[in-house]
Amino acid sequence: MTPRPNVSEQRRTQIIEAAQSVFARLGFHKARMDDIAQEAGVSKGTLYWYYRSKDAIIAAILDRIFSQEVEALKEVLAGDGPVAERLRHLVEASTRHVLSLHFLAPIAFEFYALAARNKNVREALRRYYAIYRQDLTRLIEEGIASGEFRPDVNANAMAQSIIGLFEGLILLWVVDPDHVDLAEQAQYGMEMFIRSMQQEAR
Repeated sequence: MTPRPNVSEQRRTQIIEAAQSVFARLGFHKARMDDIAQEAGVSKGTLYWYYRSKDAIIAAILDRIFSQEVEALKEVLAGDGPVAERLRHLVEASTRHVLSLHFLAPIAFEFYALAARNKNVREALRRYYAIYRQDLTRLIEEGIASGEFRPDVNANAMAQSIIGLFEGLILLWVVDPDHVDLAEQAQYGMEMFIRSMQQEAR
């Protein structure tokens, strides 16, 4: 027998994709639950059955976006080859993912503004950064253990710095996309980090 489709999960995806379109068009503050329900083609009651508030939808969008980033990192962790090369592949995959979500660029800043005053959004971001930092730290520690990177490299601090570089570049790209080549500058920044970890200790 063919497995029955998960209707509930399909409906959640339908609502989230509709909400992304509405938020990109109107922004978080102007968007209403009515707008999302209409975009998703569901009743307002159905919408509230899945998500009790607009903030809950925003948190779900964050979880969806960031879980894809975490999965990309876990694939790199499970891979073979030099850690430096795997870090380069990670930047390529992460950049492709961000560029594929270019339609959300107008609301990128709103995510961070909401995180400052909304506990649900802040916790969603915190969970993502904690998982990503831990996994990236493990990858750098692998490079240290194999002798590829210097033994005095602070893996956690380096992981945090790499995350900061990428997040900062995304914000610059949102502000000035005509002068910020996200893919090129993310690779350049990662190359600088890799070289700093590889160079001989003085």
